[in-house]
Amino acid sequence: MVKVIDGVCYDTLNATVDKKFTYGAPGDPCGYEETLYVTADGRFFVYTYGGVNSKYPHEDINPIPRDKVRDWIMSK
Repeated sequence: MVKVIDGVCYDTLNATVDKKFTYGAPGDPCGYEETLYVTADGRFFVYTYGGVNSKYPHEDINPIPRDKVRDWIMSK
């Protein structure tokens, strides 16, 4: 997925997965995934996607400030 936010391009194919959290089994309509990526220039973003009844029924990308990454990981 590619998304431009505030003039910055976030691309899941050209970034590196740092952490991935999966909730539920494959095909579970309530299941979802949250994946933390880091770009080549050191920007972090979270890619989310899930089943139709999950909290992420549509895929999305959200940037996360470097100083909030540890808090995000610890909240999982």
